[in-house]
Amino acid sequence: MYYEMMQEKINRKNATVGIIGLGYVGLPLAIEFAEAGYHVIGFDIHAGKVNQLAHSDSYIIDITNQKLATVVQNGHFTPTTDFSKLGEVDAVCICVPTPLTKSQEPDMSYIMAAVAEIKRYMKPGMLITLESTTYPGTTEELIQTEIEALGYRVGEDFFLCFSPERVDPGNKTFQTKNTPKVLGGTTPNCCQLGEALYSKVIDHVYLVSSTKVAEMTKLLENTFRSINIAFINEMAMLCEALDMNIWEVVDAAATKPFGFMKFTPGPGIGGHCIPLDPMYLSWKAKGANFFSRFIELAQETNKKMPEQVIHKVSQALNSAYKSMRGSKVLVLGMAYKPDIDDVRESPALEVYELLHKNGADVAYYDPHVSSFRNEEGTPVYSEEEARYGEYDAVVILTNHSVFNTEEIITNANLIVDTRNMFQGENSEKVFRIGSGLPERTAMMQ
Repeated sequence: MYYEMMQEKINRKNATVGIIGLGYVGLPLAIEFAEAGYHVIGFDIHAGKVNQLAHSDSYIIDITNQKLATVVQNGHFTPTTDFSKLGEVDAVCICVPTPLTKSQEPDMSYIMAAVAEIKRYMKPGMLITLESTTYPGTTEELIQTEIEALGYRVGEDFFLCFSPERVDPGNKTFQTKNTPKVLGGTTPNCCQLGEALYSKVIDHVYLVSSTKVAEMTKLLENTFRSINIAFINEMAMLCEALDMNIWEVVDAAATKPFGFMKFTPGPGIGGHCIPLDPMYLSWKAKGANFFSRFIELAQETNKKMPEQVIHKVSQALNSAYKSMRGSKVLVLGMAYKPDIDDVRESPALEVYELLHKNGADVAYYDPHVSSFRNEEGTPVYSEEEARYGEYDAVVILTNHSVFNTEEIITNANLIVDTRNMFQGENSEKVFRIGSGLPERTAMMQ
């Protein structure tokens, strides 16, 4: 009965969709449903965010104020902190954070809090989908068992799926709508309802046999990236020891049309996924008495990269007969990737702290990130403009497209380039991660 009722509501777009968590994942998803004609209620615990959204002021780079204003004003999107409105919802998507604890174990508190609110306002026939990245088994252990304890039967009285988010902030090519959506249901009915809902807003929904497979898919994707980034970071250090340029080596290898995928080194890994997701898998594996050496080694390698940046800065300053202590250093870019404002797990945060601890007089410039909080919780603000010549060294940690390479190379005294922003530039000013001393001449064209 409930299955047929939900199918009809979804197909007629009479279903009210709830999104719990209005961040980088939840807000774009909410907008997609709203633009498709569904009534969407967005839930978040932060009143400031909800107030911004209600006034059509977007804090997510991929959602314009105009797009937000359209769905707010036509009544298709209602942001709120009032979780009692879950009682009005037919389908709910959980898009809350899943951080790690200090001991590198999964922090399920946000998911558990969301489930607790759903339980309070649960009604028969509800479709629940978890999108938050987590370990295999979470959907069954933390949601199915909790709802069934209320007397509901999965696949009959309520429906449960897992569909991992695949958001890439700032990506101009692949966004929520045109990124294929993996989905696994607890029962066939669950899977079919999940597919019916998501297919209304996502171009392609790819079904898997269970929620565990869907959960594992997300972890495999990001663990794959973590391990390969760690490998190329290690190769960068090897090339540096052998007085070669890793960037030239990678570009040459990338000409092979098969059997090679291009990864590039950098100051570390950032974002909410790649630094965290492999540890969810490692934690779950240990529970099965399985120990992944690849995951642990990749994490160790990637976490050492900020220290390699500090070593390179010291090397650059020494070439000018200066020490780190007392030198003025400008960090360019605090976001974890180009042209976005996201500093979650950004390696630039650690590089900044290490420079400070090593005695440098450090400042930063990032037109996308106006401020961040340091280890003590004190706000640190971006310079209003970059006066490159006033600093002993400029450290490029994020290669934002707004940075003018000609202006930097002309005015900076020394440059530490962790992103190969000065590709092909053979100035004695430029010190690259993954290469020896600055190249004097270009040997190959």
